[in-house]
Amino acid sequence: MNEPHSFSLRDADEAAAESPYTFFIPLREERVAVVPGDLVKLGFEYEWETQDYGGERMWVKVTGKSGLRFTGTLDNDPYEKGLEHGLSVDFGIEHILDIQWADPAAHPPFHEHRTWFDRCLVDACIDDDGVPVEYIYREEPDMGEEGDTYPDSGWRIRGRDGDPRAAPLDERKLEYIALGRVLNRDDSFRDLLDAPVGSAFMRNFETGRYDPCG
Repeated sequence: MNEPHSFSLRDADEAAAESPYTFFIPLREERVAVVPGDLVKLGFEYEWETQDYGGERMWVKVTGKSGLRFTGTLDNDPYEKGLEHGLSVDFGIEHILDIQWADPAAHPPFHEHRTWFDRCLVDACIDDDGVPVEYIYREEPDMGEEGDTYPDSGWRIRGRDGDPRAAPLDERKLEYIALGRVLNRDDSFRDLLDAPVGSAFMRNFETGRYDPCG
């Protein structure tokens, strides 16, 4: 086997904290339960010049455990040259992105996260520049196509009018993206997202509340 290139492992807890509505990992108690024989997915971040990808998520077979530290062997064939199947890997509980149990019957079902991947139409300045959400309304979905995995939710989301980071309302660039991507930036309206078509809310920045509006 060739000498492997250097790499680091992505911190799963840090990534989930940065993008809590789009990046999901097993619960801590699920990761604590990992034992030799299980498969875990780790995020390898390469520290050399690669052809296409700066990192890959790959499965590692757990071979040892000491407290919350593990050893394992790479169970995938990397796309990028530099690492090889069977590579020894040391990692911690904080690096585990996903789990495949060697004995699924010995574990309860994984905790199910609510997902927020349905699409919405949003001012790009919210996602790009951190402009806070001010006005949201829900109309009949019309942007998705039949068979879309993540269809149009019907939600339309506008950033605060007059914010110096944003253009005037009628000049703003719009994006068609996942609701979760917007929530990662501003989740002040999350509890309103089950409201029916025809709903509209304006944010009162003095009270922090969204008031229904026509």
